[in-house]
Amino acid sequence: MDGLELKLPLEVNDIKHCLPHRHPFLLIDRVHELVPSEMVVATKNISISDPILQGHFPDNPVYPGVLIVESMAQASAVLGHFSLKKGYSSVLLTEITGARFRKQVIPGDTLTLKITVERTRVPFFWFKSEAFVDGDLVAKAQISAAMK
Repeated sequence: MDGLELKLPLEVNDIKHCLPHRHPFLLIDRVHELVPSEMVVATKNISISDPILQGHFPDNPVYPGVLIVESMAQASAVLGHFSLKKGYSSVLLTEITGARFRKQVIPGDTLTLKITVERTRVPFFWFKSEAFVDGDLVAKAQISAAMK
């Protein structure tokens, strides 16, 4: 698994071993729970200093739904990384369906991302993805990816 041992929580430097993304596009801050081939729980802290919020409704900043979906996809990729025996060398998003947004996400919120594996046919993974703030569902989507 790319030399990374699954020792929770995974912090940002650990997550960087699983994902190619870097600031400002690394959109998960910590992985709290992870069971390979089953589920992951990760968080993303939303801050007024996030670069996207400087231009996305600057007088009334709202975290973009598309970045919530990207956060869920990144958490899914971390789960996929630990689900494959040797990690992966590339991960490509293949489909997003059923995306729904229930509430606005604003600075000061912490997104809790809960991802479960619905099925696999290596190299393909299908995930049920949900995002919560303070226990309230704010977004959900079905995500699939190819991980090689």
